[in-house]
Amino acid sequence: MVPLRALRRVRSLGLPWVSQYISSMAMSHPEASEPVHPRPSVTLLESVSPYGSRKVTVEYDGLTTAAYLHDDTAAISATWIANHRPAPPATDQARLEAGRAPLMPAGRTKHPGGRAPLQAETLEALWFEEGDGVAIFEHGRPIAVIAGWSDMDRGMPGYSSDVIGQTPFGWSLDDAMEGLAPRLERSRAYWRWRGSATGWAQFQQALLGHLLPRLGPGGHYWDASAGNQPLTGVTERPSSPRRPYTVLSTVGMSCQRMPVVEQVLDDPSGYARIELAIATTLPPAQVARVFLWLATYPWRAVTWFGPGHSVRWYHEPSTFPLGGGEVYGSVLLLDSPGALPGPEPPDLSGFTFGGDPVRWLWIVPISERDRQLARERGSASLVTRLAAQGKSWVVGPS
Repeated sequence: MVPLRALRRVRSLGLPWVSQYISSMAMSHPEASEPVHPRPSVTLLESVSPYGSRKVTVEYDGLTTAAYLHDDTAAISATWIANHRPAPPATDQARLEAGRAPLMPAGRTKHPGGRAPLQAETLEALWFEEGDGVAIFEHGRPIAVIAGWSDMDRGMPGYSSDVIGQTPFGWSLDDAMEGLAPRLERSRAYWRWRGSATGWAQFQQALLGHLLPRLGPGGHYWDASAGNQPLTGVTERPSSPRRPYTVLSTVGMSCQRMPVVEQVLDDPSGYARIELAIATTLPPAQVARVFLWLATYPWRAVTWFGPGHSVRWYHEPSTFPLGGGEVYGSVLLLDSPGALPGPEPPDLSGFTFGGDPVRWLWIVPISERDRQLARERGSASLVTRLAAQGKSWVVGPS
């Protein structure tokens, strides 16, 4: 499945009612022909993603059941799941304008007569490895999927097993299962492995073993995630006579794919898994603090890090841990740091996980002015400027 192509297709379709549908479902009322007392929605299922950045709810209001994907502040996507009364012949626009929950038109549902209400104890949420999408299962069978690329602002609802074709309220899950079924199988297998007694330790040892011949034996090891998902650590590889700087590398970022990558790249496989590294002559414990901010950032913020990306420090510049005081307050991420002055960077390539190559991105501190230049003219322009200024990719005094 290539979500970008789906995105281009739905933009051409111009689905107009999804935003109105999402907002209306939060303020549902009964049909005018129903009893005048509004029936409050009942939450049948609520599940927070393993990374804590998304939440899915399945809600029933007596007439319909729908699933909603929420960020920290609001519902960002949704899909209709079922009617629980006979379907109307067409969409009732007046119902939407009145803020009433829509019923799927008869020609677009497999159950035009309505189906029995779902039972909470039969429902289960399965999160994608990236944590930005989720599937809803009933009795172990997928009945709805809200993928990471589902977005009401883009006119893309989620998928429902009861939908026929494409509608403003949901797309056919049957039509999408060729691409989604393997995705769901991988997600279930991933979380089963991740929850096993040996999964994390196996990954940890494999990555540390990969670094050993490339960076030498380890020194300190710090936890960068406070025991929360995604689990990440930081390994120190002290300086040596052959390498006059210390390398710090994350351990664990590549254990799960980053969100969003597949929405912006047609082939995300070479970019979906990363680790971060920094070369420094500063005190390692001080520099390691930057990973408390960056190591879990993609999953907390539901974004991705790629070559040339820049990220602004979240706090006062004076607290920035890379020794810049008021000068630095952002970082630039490079997969080829040798474009800047300094010794030959170590080659950390060759590690794979989940069938994907892992890409190491090197952290270089920059100023806010530098970050703005990268945003306006591209990171290549900034790298050229930094190189002309003699800025090394190794952080700290030489």
